[in-house]
Order: sequence, then C-alpha cells, then structure tokens
Amino acid sequence: MFRSVFSASIALSLISPAVAGAADRPKQLVIVSFDGAHDNPLWQKSREMAAKNSAHFTYFLSCTFLMNQEAKKAYQAPHQKRGKSNVGFAQSDDEIRERLGNIWHAHLEGHDISSHACGHFDGRQWSEADWLAEYATFKATLKSAWKGVGLEEPAGWQDLVDHGIKGFRAPYLSTGGGADMIAAEKKAGFTYDASLVTRGPAMPIEENGIIRFGLPLIPEGPSEKPVIGMDYNLFVRHSKGEEDSADSAAFEDRAYTAFREAFDKQYAGSRIPLQLGFHFVEMNGGAYWRALDRLVSDVCRRADVACVSYSEAIPMIEARGKLQETSGL
Repeated sequence: MFRSVFSASIALSLISPAVAGAADRPKQLVIVSFDGAHDNPLWQKSREMAAKNSAHFTYFLSCTFLMNQEAKKAYQAPHQKRGKSNVGFAQSDDEIRERLGNIWHAHLEGHDISSHACGHFDGRQWSEADWLAEYATFKATLKSAWKGVGLEEPAGWQDLVDHGIKGFRAPYLSTGGGADMIAAEKKAGFTYDASLVTRGPAMPIEENGIIRFGLPLIPEGPSEKPVIGMDYNLFVRHSKGEEDSADSAAFEDRAYTAFREAFDKQYAGSRIPLQLGFHFVEMNGGAYWRALDRLVSDVCRRADVACVSYSEAIPMIEARGKLQETSGL
C-alpha cells in the first residue's frame, strides 16, 4: 500500500554514482514541531530559541485559537455539538491579535505554519467528507482571522493560507482514518502528513501523493524503554500526567539524555532525520522545553547539522538520492 518517496531520486542515484556518494554523509536533520501553537509567551520563547540557534520549527496550529466568542458559537466539528472544542478557544480579541502577529512573524522568519485541524477531536472514525469539512473550517478561519478582530491583514497573508500551509498532523496522532484522511489531505492541498509513529527514527514514506512522517520511539530512562519522542508522552511516563515541578530538573535531564542519545546515534550512523514533538504547554515545570533548548543549543549550529522545518526537510531528503526505511533503533 505504501511506496517509497522520491522514486525518481532513487533512479538517479543508480545512474550517477557521484550523486549516490554525495548522499552517504548528508547533514543530520533535526525536525522540531509544536502542536496547538496557542500560548503567546511560548510563541515568543520558541521563536527566540530558534533565532539564537539558526533553527526553523514547524507549528501545527489549532484554528479554534483564532476564534473569539462570537466565532466559537458557529464552529461545529464533524459529529460534535456546535461551539465545542477539546482544547478551548481564544479568550479575547487582543489574544488573537497577538497570536496572529506571532504566526505571521514566524512565517517571515522561515518557520513552517501547518495545520492541526481546529477543535482537536479524534478523527479515526471520520469519513473523507468529515475531514474535508474540518480542513475547510481551518482555512476559512485563517482567511478571515485578521478582519475578525478588526486588524488589517499583512500583504501575503492570503497567499500563505492558500498556498503556504502544506502540512497536517492529526490530533492525538490518530491515524485510524487511514485512506479517508489521506485522500482528504490531498484534496485540501496538503503535501505532507506528520501523524505517524515509527519504531525508531525513519525516513518518510509516500501514500497517495502525501509524504508521511512519523515521530519516533526513542529509548528513555534507566531501563531505556522506548517512548514517543514527544513532551506529552514523557510527561505521562515521568509523572503519570500529573504536574510535578519538584522533580522538574530530574525530568529535564532524563529528557535531554534521551533526545541527545537519539541524536548522537543518527549523527554517528545513518543520519536518518530525528523528529521531536512538543506542545505549547510547559509540563512538569518546563522540563521538556528546557531539554529542547539544551539540545538545539548543542547541535543546531554545527556545520553538518540542519534544524529545519518539515517543508525544508523534504527537498533535503530528496537530495540524498535514496530512502532508508529501516528503523533507527
């Protein structure tokens, strides 16, 4: 059902040994992404982190955070009551104004603005039509966002909404929708999906014209038991999903060690891209954001490392001339 991405590049590598040789030691890619992308102070914090480390991030935006109380009344996700969202809505027009500024400036700074749908519902039972409806709401919300809070939108905003939002990550990393979700993504104009979970760092695959990435399982903790490389999964493992600021430093060290060892393994080996996911919530006293800051500060400015968005990673992976679909563990 799946086929490898970039078959034309593979053919080229067979024809040209020079191209294949050049791809033997590509740059180590690190792809950091954030789900939800709502809290304005964390927008600022992440942008500053990226700027000081020559990094670009991917922001998977939930569109209800651009809906004020009036817009909230009109929003209805598939099979849900009107006005319902699992992650809430914006609390004020001023909050939306600041968020729009962060989104726009992040775009200008080279970051990837992508979609996390709207109300953060599990779409595993959704049909293609259901997904298309949610994608349409996402797009309509962004297209009218500036006007909705009384602001003049910047030149280029409509082009970003129409042509610049290329990626999607399903809420809860729920891919149960399978072919219906992928078919809807293609019709909605997405080119990549980042909803999968892989056994370890892995190259993307292609399904029905959509390039599919997956967050990896990485060894973590004294027993090195694999965990999804995402802050929420570490939060659940470390403190059973309950806030524990007292042990924040220990959790930070564990997370950093897991991130760094996963990076080092790929850097010294096959250089499969390392993907890590985060949320705009500082869980366990900010342990996981601090671990991320340490990682990007340590590795992103190396000459043979590129901390890039998903959109930037795709042509860099194409340039390698081949795919390695084996696990990085």
